[in-house]
Amino acid sequence: MTDERFPLRLVPEPAPDPVAPRAARRLGAVELVPGRIRAAVLDMSGAVLERTETSYDAAAARPADLDAALARAARVFDGGPPQGIGVAAAGLVDPDAGLITEVHDVPALRGYPVAERLRTLTGVPVRVEHHARLQVLGDRWFGPGRGRRTFASVSTGQVLGVGILYAGQVLAPPGGRSGAHMTVSASGERCTCGGRGCWKTVATTRWLHARARGAGLGPAVSLGALVAREDDAARQVLAEYAENVALGLVNIQQLFAPGLFVLHGEAREGGERFRGLIEQRLRADVLWDGAEQPRVLVSTAAVDDVALLGGAGLVLSHG
Repeated sequence: MTDERFPLRLVPEPAPDPVAPRAARRLGAVELVPGRIRAAVLDMSGAVLERTETSYDAAAARPADLDAALARAARVFDGGPPQGIGVAAAGLVDPDAGLITEVHDVPALRGYPVAERLRTLTGVPVRVEHHARLQVLGDRWFGPGRGRRTFASVSTGQVLGVGILYAGQVLAPPGGRSGAHMTVSASGERCTCGGRGCWKTVATTRWLHARARGAGLGPAVSLGALVAREDDAARQVLAEYAENVALGLVNIQQLFAPGLFVLHGEAREGGERFRGLIEQRLRADVLWDGAEQPRVLVSTAAVDDVALLGGAGLVLSHG
C-alpha cells in the first residue's frame, strides 16, 4: 500500500498463523539480475528449503531467452506451490504492474512482465520490487535490521544500490531508483545510463579492477586479495574504493539519517578493515549531532541470500 501524500510503501509485520496448512508456510523468492536468475523456497523463519540458479546472456538475450531462463528457475517450485513469490529485480521496476521497466545492462528486460510470466508458470500470486528495496526487507525481518524502524541496506560489488527503511516504512516512490546513478562527480566517467559521474562508475567491482590494474596490482584483483596485501599500492586502492562507496552513503545519511548501514555482497570480502574505512568516512563527513551516530555492519547472511529473504518478506507483507 502506498500513501499518496508521501511516497512510502508500508511494511506490516508478518504474523504467520501457527496452525496454517503446510503449503501456506512455503514462501517463494526469485532474484533476477543481469546474467543470472536465482529462485528459492523458504519457510516462515527465512530458512531456505530448496534453491536453484540459472544464467543467461545479459547483452544478447531476447525476451524468449529470458522466458526460458525463468522457466528453468521456476522448477524449484514444482515440489509444491508456495503461498506466493516475491521477485527482487535489478533496474527500474513498476511494482503495481509487475514489470521490469528498464535495466541498462540487459536490453531484453525493458518492459519485461516478470510477474505475469511467473504467475503463468506457477499459478500463485507474484509481486515484484526493486532488488535493493527487497534487500532492506530481508534485513528488516531476518537480519541486523530486525526490530529497527530506520536503517539502510547496501548492495556492493557488480550491483550497487541502497534500500531504506524509514520510520518503519520502505521508501519506494514511483519511478524511484536505488541510488547507483546519483551524481557524485559532475566531470566523472560516462555511465552505462548515459549520464556522467554516477556513483556506480566509481563504487563497483568494475572500477576496482580497473584501478588495481592501473596501480600495477594485476588484472581482476578481488577486494579480499587487496585487503590481504600490505604494500602501499594496495592500501591506497583499498582506501580509494572505501571512499567511493562512502560517497553515496554520506548523501543517504545527510538526507535520511538512517544511522545503520548494512553492507552486502563484495563488502564481505573486505572484512573489518574495509568496513572500518567506510564507517570512519561516514562519521567524519556527517554532522550527526542530535541523531544516531552512523554505524556500518557487514551482513553475515549465508551465501548473501538477503534478496531472497526480502522476496519472502514481500510475500508476507501482502499476505
